[in-house]
Amino acid sequence: MPRLRVAAGTSLDDLHPITVNSGTPHHLASDLFEGSILAYIKDFPGPDGRPLESEYFEREDRKGVTWSIQVQGRFLRPVSADNVMFGNTFDRPLQLPWGVGAAFRFMKYIDPTLEHDLTSRTKPWALSPLVSTMPYFAHARFEDGTEPPTFPPRSSLDDDLSQLHLAVQTPSRSPMSSPASSRSGSSESVASMSSRATSFGSQEDKEMGSSRKMLSKLSAGTKNDLKHIRDARQRRSFFATQEHRRNVVFGPSDLITTDFCYGFIQFAPSPSLQLPGGISFDLMRYWDGQPVRFMCCERKGSAADDGDEDVPWGRVSWCIVIELVED
Repeated sequence: MPRLRVAAGTSLDDLHPITVNSGTPHHLASDLFEGSILAYIKDFPGPDGRPLESEYFEREDRKGVTWSIQVQGRFLRPVSADNVMFGNTFDRPLQLPWGVGAAFRFMKYIDPTLEHDLTSRTKPWALSPLVSTMPYFAHARFEDGTEPPTFPPRSSLDDDLSQLHLAVQTPSRSPMSSPASSRSGSSESVASMSSRATSFGSQEDKEMGSSRKMLSKLSAGTKNDLKHIRDARQRRSFFATQEHRRNVVFGPSDLITTDFCYGFIQFAPSPSLQLPGGISFDLMRYWDGQPVRFMCCERKGSAADDGDEDVPWGRVSWCIVIELVED
C-alpha cells in the first residue's frame, strides 16, 4: 500500500529520506550551499500508519499551521537576493482541477512576487524570490569559527533583519571606471582621448559616474531602510521591489534561517487544499504520483546560473520532496 515519504538533499539526484516531526535536522553540503533542513507536517503518518506528533503545532504562534519546512545555512558563492528562488518544480505536466484559477489568485495574493508556469506541457514550476516569499526569515552575520545559532530554534522563528544591511552590495568603482584607453575595439588615439578628457571628461565617463552615484545612493537607501524593518509584513513588502532585492548579496558570511509554514494544505486523513471561502480540492484525485518538490534554486538566466538548459530553473541549492512510496 502506498504511503508518504519525505526526502531532502542538495540536488534532485541526491535525495535522502528524513524523519518528519523529529526535530532532528538533515545536513546539507555542496559547492553552492551548506546548512541543515527539517520538516514538520501535522498528523503525518509514520511507517506504522499512526500520526507522528510534534509540539511545534501546539505553539500559540503556530496555531492553524499544518506544515513547516525549516532551513538554516549559507550560500558558499555570492548570489543576489533577486536570484535566490524558492518554490515548487515538477518533471511532467500537472492534472489541474476545474476552478484552479481560484488557487492561482490565492497564491498571488499571499505572494505578489510569485512567478509560475503551472500549465506548462513539459516542466511546470512556481517560484518566488526566497527573501520575499518566506513567511519567516532571519539573517545573521557569520564568520568561520563562530558558533551558529541553535537549529532548529527552541522557540518559533521570528523575523530578524538587524544585520542584513551588512549584506547590501556597494557598487565597485573599478568595473565602471575603466579608462577609455583600456576598452577593446576603440580606434581613438590615446592623445585624442587625453585631450578630450582634460576639459570636462567624456560623455560616456560622465554617464558612468552618474550611474555609479545613483547605485551608491540606492545602496545607501537600502541599508537605511533595512534598519527600520521590524516584521515579516514589512520585509515582504520591501523586497517586493526588485531593485531592493538586487542590492542585497548573500555569501558565505550570511547565515540565513527560514520557516516556510502555512495551513492551507491538510495531510490527514488524505492530502487536500483548503482555500478561503470554503473552496477545497482533494489532492489525491489529481496527484499522479510524481514527487512534490519544494526547491531553492537560482533564477533561470541569472549571471551565476550554469544549470541544465532544458529546465526552466537554475542551479539547485537544496530541495525537499514529498513522494508516494510502496511499502
